[in-house]
Amino acid sequence: MGFDSGARVVDQWPVLGRHARAAEWLRVWVDLGRAPRTIDAYARGLAEYLLVCERVGVDPVVASRAHVAMFVRELTERPSHRGVNVVSIDSGSGLANATIQQRIVPVRLFYDFLIEEGLRESNPVGRGRYTPRGRRGGQQRGLVPRMTKLPWIPTEQQWLALLEVAAGEPVRNRVMLALARRCGVRNCARCAPRISIRAGARCECARR
Repeated sequence: MGFDSGARVVDQWPVLGRHARAAEWLRVWVDLGRAPRTIDAYARGLAEYLLVCERVGVDPVVASRAHVAMFVRELTERPSHRGVNVVSIDSGSGLANATIQQRIVPVRLFYDFLIEEGLRESNPVGRGRYTPRGRRGGQQRGLVPRMTKLPWIPTEQQWLALLEVAAGEPVRNRVMLALARRCGVRNCARCAPRISIRAGARCECARR
């Protein structure tokens, strides 16, 4: 079964078959019994990176951090799948940060494998790590910083517009909205990024 899975992903991504070390690395994960979806994700991420290496004429075994950066830039500049005329909260070009992280993981693991095999001395992808704070201590970011999308918070006008629409809904829907609002974030939490509250102070909604 492991051989069949490895052959399947190589057939899907022929570039893996052109790089013996890449195919060997992927075969190790197949033999270790990783889930098919994990294998597919690893194969896709590494295959896309290998294609970039072939395009610039560099052997991935000896590629540098600059070549990995080129791969990251390509991921961030890909046309948005939403289309140029679609406007949304998170519209824009390039893959999402989480997707870029997913593509980078197999590249990092591939270079870990090459280091273990004695073919490289360092990993060009690198990792974010923490060192004790001191003269030069603190958090060191990885090649691609992780971004967490903050929740969308409606303005006062948007909230009033929502209530106006909800007023025409059946009682059940209005009760569900009221429960969600009651159990959700208070107004002070919405205002917190815009105001500075002294330690121990209470906002107006906390007094209600």
